[in-house]
Amino acid sequence: MKSPAIRHLSPTLCLLVSVVAFVPLPLIAAAEAPIVSGSPAPEPAHPASIPLWAGVAPGSEGKQAEKELVTHKLWQEIHYISVTNIHAPTITPYLPVKGKATGAAIIVAPGGGHTNLAIDTEGYNVAQWLADHGVAAFVLKYRLAKAPGSTYAVDKESVADAQRALRLIRSHAGEWGLRSEAIGVMGFSAGAEVVARAAMRPDTIDQAAADPVDRLSSKVSFQVLVYPGGTQAVTPEAAPPTFMVSASDDRAISDSIAQLYLRLHQANVPVELHVFASGAHGFGLGNFKSAGPLAWPSLLVTWLGDRKFVTVAK
Repeated sequence: MKSPAIRHLSPTLCLLVSVVAFVPLPLIAAAEAPIVSGSPAPEPAHPASIPLWAGVAPGSEGKQAEKELVTHKLWQEIHYISVTNIHAPTITPYLPVKGKATGAAIIVAPGGGHTNLAIDTEGYNVAQWLADHGVAAFVLKYRLAKAPGSTYAVDKESVADAQRALRLIRSHAGEWGLRSEAIGVMGFSAGAEVVARAAMRPDTIDQAAADPVDRLSSKVSFQVLVYPGGTQAVTPEAAPPTFMVSASDDRAISDSIAQLYLRLHQANVPVELHVFASGAHGFGLGNFKSAGPLAWPSLLVTWLGDRKFVTVAK
C-alpha cells in the first residue's frame, strides 16, 4: 500500500509512517566470490556522459591527468559502485522515450559524504527509473570537497558544478524536449546538500559571458531531498517547491528533516514530506536491509503532477 502524501500538516508536524509491500530487488552484481570493499570496479553501463565545460573546469587546473577511481564499496550492508577523484565533472543524460516524455527534467546528485559518489544506487539506477516514468534525468558527477587531498569546497566547486549543469541542460532544452520552467534537482545525503545550496543561490546571469551557456539561467524549479545532509544551511525563504524523503530509523537525518519541513512550511514554501518506518540511511530506490523497494519514487511523480511540473503523471 502506498503511503499517503503528507501535504497539509500543522506546524506541530504529525509525521505519517509508510507501510509498503516489499518485493525482492534484483542483485546489483552477481559474483561467485565475495566482493571486497575497495577493490577496483568497472563503471556500470550508462549513456555517454557530457562534460560540463568544454575545457578544464574552473578550479581544476593542473588536474587533468588525474584519473577517476572506481571501486566496489560496502557500507552498512549496502553494496554500491563508488567513484571518487573527480576533476572533470559531467552529466549523464537519461532521456525518456518520446511517447512517455513529460517535459520535466531532474539533475540527480548521488551521495557519499563528499568523499565519493554512490554512482549506481543513487545515480544511474535512479535516473533510469525516472526516464522510464517520463522524466528526463541527468546524473551529476560533481567535484568532492572531502575526498583525500581535495582542494575543493562544497559551496564553491560542488555547487558550481550543479549550477553549470542547470545551464547546460537549459541550453539543450529544445533538442531534448524539456520545459525550462520544469527543471529540478534531486540529491541523496551529501548530494542533497549540494543541490539545496545550488537551489538557494541567486540566479545571476552574465549576459556578457564568453561561453553562451553561462548566459542562461541556473534557476531550480523544484528540489527533491532524499535523506539530506546539511539541512541547517537551507534558507527557507530562498527554497523552491520541495519534496523530501527519509526513514524514521535514520537517526542522523530524521530529526533534522522534520525540522526543515517545519521551517519550509512556516516560510510558505510548498513542501511534501514522506518518512518511512524503516530504511535507515542510503536506501536509494529500495530498502536494501529489508530487500524491498520503497514507494517514494511513485509518490514523487504524483507530486510533480500535482505541482504541474509534469504534463502527465505516469
